[in-house]
Amino acid sequence: MFDGLLSKGKIGTMETRNRIVMTAMGNALANNDGTVSQRDINFYGARAKGGVGLIITECTIVDERGKGNTKQIGVYDDRFIPGLKALAEEVHKYGGKIAVQIYHPGRQGISAINGNLPMMAPSDVECKVVRQPVQAMSIEQIEEMVNKFVDAAVRIKNAGIDGVEVHGAHGYLINQFLSPYTNKRTDKYGGNLENRMRFLEEIVVGIKEKCGRDFPLLVRLSVDEFLGMVGLPNEGLHIEEGVKIAKRMEELGVDALDISCGIYETMNVAWEPSSYEQGWKVHLGETIKKSVNIPVIGVSVYRDPEFANRMIEEGKIDFAGSARQHFADPEWANKAKEGRLDEIRKCISCLYCMESLMNADIVGASAQCSINIQSGREGELNDFKEDGAKRVVAIIGAGPAGLEAARILAKRRFKPVIFEKSDKLGGQLQLANKPPKKEKINWLIDYLKTQIEKAGIEVRYNTAPTVEILKQLNPYAVFIAQGSNPIMPKSIRGIDRKNVLVAEDILSGKVKLNDKKVAVVGSGMTGLETAHYLAVDGNDVNVFEMADEIGPGLFFQNLIDILGHLGSFKVKLYPKHKLVEIGEDKVVFENTETKENVHHVFDYVVLSLGRTPNTELIDEIKAAFDNVVVLGDAKQAGKIRNAMESGFMAAYNL
Repeated sequence: MFDGLLSKGKIGTMETRNRIVMTAMGNALANNDGTVSQRDINFYGARAKGGVGLIITECTIVDERGKGNTKQIGVYDDRFIPGLKALAEEVHKYGGKIAVQIYHPGRQGISAINGNLPMMAPSDVECKVVRQPVQAMSIEQIEEMVNKFVDAAVRIKNAGIDGVEVHGAHGYLINQFLSPYTNKRTDKYGGNLENRMRFLEEIVVGIKEKCGRDFPLLVRLSVDEFLGMVGLPNEGLHIEEGVKIAKRMEELGVDALDISCGIYETMNVAWEPSSYEQGWKVHLGETIKKSVNIPVIGVSVYRDPEFANRMIEEGKIDFAGSARQHFADPEWANKAKEGRLDEIRKCISCLYCMESLMNADIVGASAQCSINIQSGREGELNDFKEDGAKRVVAIIGAGPAGLEAARILAKRRFKPVIFEKSDKLGGQLQLANKPPKKEKINWLIDYLKTQIEKAGIEVRYNTAPTVEILKQLNPYAVFIAQGSNPIMPKSIRGIDRKNVLVAEDILSGKVKLNDKKVAVVGSGMTGLETAHYLAVDGNDVNVFEMADEIGPGLFFQNLIDILGHLGSFKVKLYPKHKLVEIGEDKVVFENTETKENVHHVFDYVVLSLGRTPNTELIDEIKAAFDNVVVLGDAKQAGKIRNAMESGFMAAYNL
């Protein structure tokens, strides 16, 4: 069906069963001592079982002073070899191939988890994202670091791993040497491109010498740092130098190039928010492929097998790489091969995996996926006891919590019956998909809808059940997933006026505004996306937020993305402004800094002040039935992950 994507691939002496690559992504699953955990083995094994041709592990640490997080695989000592060997055996068991990525974070590391020491880097140039103390490396330290990379590769080979990938991308240490933005040295490791490549060259040459020409060596490169996006158009690496680096790697005997872009300052081009379209950066891999004769792995938000296959067949890339897609659906490759395209759980690019990874050390968890609750917990959440015996479970609400619960209940041979007050599935997802550039939410709706249909689950549309209707089913359990309602503080004078709307009114299409002057009050993601929606329709939009900053609590990558879109429409932002009163001809805010009232004139005020659980009938249902579980927003308003997880776990544990 997909002759390009599913054809065998070759990287040096390694043959892969297809051209599908799971590229590296951190998961925080390793043991605290850096050894490979059973959770790691289960995680990567699931992707190999799912049909991936080549798996590239998370970036592993070559130096004890080079950790990215506290639960990261180490390769800086021989004691790590047994775990790597077990990992290789698991992947090989399912016919997959595995390469281990090696790196040092350099200036992008966190001092607190590296002995509170400054982070080593080519030059004393602080990362503007993590803002950690930096120490410029001496010649002796550089030479020692080269040896650490080489020794790590030898251990990886000795563990029976199929290849090694040197991480020279995304602003980490090797990338820092390559880029004139971060490399200000004046010795043999700095200045012109030849000198800036020297650190990477010495690593590559050393690995080839110690591991042999027949041990596959891949190099990942950010061939463009896109610093123009942050107002530095003449800084850093551009594709022209990226091509030169790629050609030099080929000359040195590198077996494949894994092409990406960006550094932490331009993080959104490396790990894209939902607004980035599939294939947006395929030109980078294509440009490199035209310049070299070794295989090129390309990444570009690949979600559709058809699209990835076309990129290969058109000769733009040799292998289609994605990390997050295989995080969201480990069976992506098998589903493509078997033509089960409607069953693919496509990554929606919500970036919850990145957010949870960055918080992993704080909360003591691993990286998590919004839409695949089993990711990272494959060994724990794989026992779907088929003991439902067709017992009825009534589910009130067909949002993500209710639909995910129904999916799992059907797997367990219960008989879920869904009641949905509207005429469609999706709940709040049917609002989340309406702002500009949020179409990927439809992928999740379509996936859940397909799962419900294939399982033959009964859905009663346009029905809000009473206790009496529920009793007619004689349910074994009742799951309440009836969502939430917008918060409307009665303390705000004039909140009942006709020109006062809620975000839901706009996103649902109930109210259509064009060429109006509109105040959006509340700068959570719903408020900001509603402002974007209104701005596209030609309205003069102003966003007001009581907190000191716009977007309080939002993950910074998503915030940067949406603020960029709002900026293009000249949407005005007012943090530190508390809504006090909505009058007939004016809206009054209190400046929380000066405590002064400020007046504005607007045609409409759109409130986005959060949501509160819909508690309608909950007490009555609990009084009438013994086994009642409240799910998703009906329990506590939250993110997609919260809803999906509550539905999954309630059904899994019933």
